[in-house]
Amino acid sequence: MENKIELGSLIIRVVLGITFFIHGLVKFQDGIENTVVWFDSIGLPGVLAYGVAGIELVGGIMLVLGLFSRIVSILFAIVMVGAIVKVKLAIGFLGNGQMAGYELDLAFLAMAVMLAITGSKAFALDQLISKGKENTTTSIN
Repeated sequence: MENKIELGSLIIRVVLGITFFIHGLVKFQDGIENTVVWFDSIGLPGVLAYGVAGIELVGGIMLVLGLFSRIVSILFAIVMVGAIVKVKLAIGFLGNGQMAGYELDLAFLAMAVMLAITGSKAFALDQLISKGKENTTTSIN
């Protein structure tokens, strides 16, 4: 059973990581200044756009690699709560015909929270790092 759970969390970790990476990449490729202006237009400090895009870009790579997965997942959850509350909640669950609702954001939030709670050890760099520390500690004792 545990192998199935690890496989499931690996799939969620990789898919969520790739998705956030692409979202962050697009923000920079399209000109981060556009995102800064948009953040200002919805009443958020424009400089926050750099933080969100950076978390998405770097955090996406880290999540795919399984590096600090729980911390990255918490950051993704915070970003998703912000997106839902500040932008999507007023539009509704399914959207308004011109903009998507918060259904996908809610799914990403649930995925991030699950990873923050359970972690994801399969094919994760965190596992290699922790094994290296265990081997070092064992050989010192």
